[in-house]
Amino acid sequence: MKNNKKRIPLQRYWTTRYLYTLAVGLLVVAVISAIWIRHQTFETRINIMNFMAQEISNRFVNDEPVRPEEDVRKFLEERGQFSNMESNPYIYIVNTEGVILSSNRPQSPYEQRINPSVLNNDQQVQKLTTDEAGSLYLVKQPIQVGSVLFGWVVVMETEDNLYRVNQEYQQLLMIIAVLALLGWAAIYFLSKRLSRPIKDVAKAARQVQEGNYNIELPSEAREEEVYELVHSFKEMSQQLQKLEGLRSELLAGVTHELKTPITSVSGLLQAVKDDVVSGEEAKEFLDISLKETTKMKKMVEDLLAFNSFVANAVPMTFETHSVHKLVKETIHQWEMTQDDQRPDISISLPEQELQVRVDSVRFQQIMTNLLNNANQAMEATGQIHITVKAGPELIHIDVQDTGTGIPEAEQTFIFERFYRGEGKKYKVGGLGLGLPFSKMIAQAMDGDLELLSSSESGTTFRFSLPKET
Repeated sequence: MKNNKKRIPLQRYWTTRYLYTLAVGLLVVAVISAIWIRHQTFETRINIMNFMAQEISNRFVNDEPVRPEEDVRKFLEERGQFSNMESNPYIYIVNTEGVILSSNRPQSPYEQRINPSVLNNDQQVQKLTTDEAGSLYLVKQPIQVGSVLFGWVVVMETEDNLYRVNQEYQQLLMIIAVLALLGWAAIYFLSKRLSRPIKDVAKAARQVQEGNYNIELPSEAREEEVYELVHSFKEMSQQLQKLEGLRSELLAGVTHELKTPITSVSGLLQAVKDDVVSGEEAKEFLDISLKETTKMKKMVEDLLAFNSFVANAVPMTFETHSVHKLVKETIHQWEMTQDDQRPDISISLPEQELQVRVDSVRFQQIMTNLLNNANQAMEATGQIHITVKAGPELIHIDVQDTGTGIPEAEQTFIFERFYRGEGKKYKVGGLGLGLPFSKMIAQAMDGDLELLSSSESGTTFRFSLPKET
């Protein structure tokens, strides 16, 4: 079913989402900051009112009292105007009974008297409610000389004025706006920087898809993940280019391997048919034709068996067997099929009998292929050493020869289908399916086949199988 969901460019996708996240984050910061500013403003203004009341009280009781000719109301008006508050608070001078003696504002919530219960309350800061002014906050300081109380300095302000914040909110809004702009710019350029190499890799992938492996990707990325992405893609494209070349070469090789015996058989049989040869020579031509036919049949059988195994069409019968017995039987059967110049084979087996659950026929097929490869790798007589050893969970069977080894440039491809190295291509026939087929069988038995080491002094393959407990 076709997916009709609209695709979004990577840069726009992440920029939009980062911007949403930034907006939500800044909104939360703005709300918390506004609440904090409102609270701090309230606390600061309450402290200013308290300081103002204390300062006025001190003027009446310290060594420099207000002169008799000085108008008290004017003095209070000046104090209210220089209180460093946006509003002009109410300032009262009251006696011990709460009667208002003087005020800085003629129109105020209390014109004549403040309730004595408010003055006698132990709380220095109190919240009151009046019909005229609504909610008020009151701060009082005593006018006292020694232990004699003469009255009170009372400073009051409405709740709305105490919490009113204008300039601070404007500054906060500007800060949030600047942060949002800087955040958006940073997100935009970072997303652009991160999306550029991904776009380049996507473009290169389309080139590879079209069969063009000559790609150009920048390699100066400082980000580790981006560098690894670009570097890995370059290596992958180079590997694919090599494999594409190998595939063409291997297909030509397979075609040649199948065409050669057909051409030989056709020419030999035509010679016999046309009576170009007769007698013993004709019989020899027929023998050669049969051998070529057998060789071609073997290659076709290998190809069919490999394709059947790939399609999971080959059944396998798993039974518990002794590794010692399987190895010995396989070597004996292989030696019986060799000529007089067979190599010397030595075996190292552990003292404890080891058990594996495998298909014995497939086991012998893998071992036979490894022995054939080892024999072909040696120019004349040589030695093959087989070592069986047990690991914690796997049993390892190492097949080591004293041959010429596999060139380092070819070691990466020996398990590729139809691959044949330069050393085998012209000396040994076949389709190059032996090692890939053996590895596939080993993995089907929950094991593996790998090249352990190879040098000019010899090669070692490791055939691993799970241990049967």
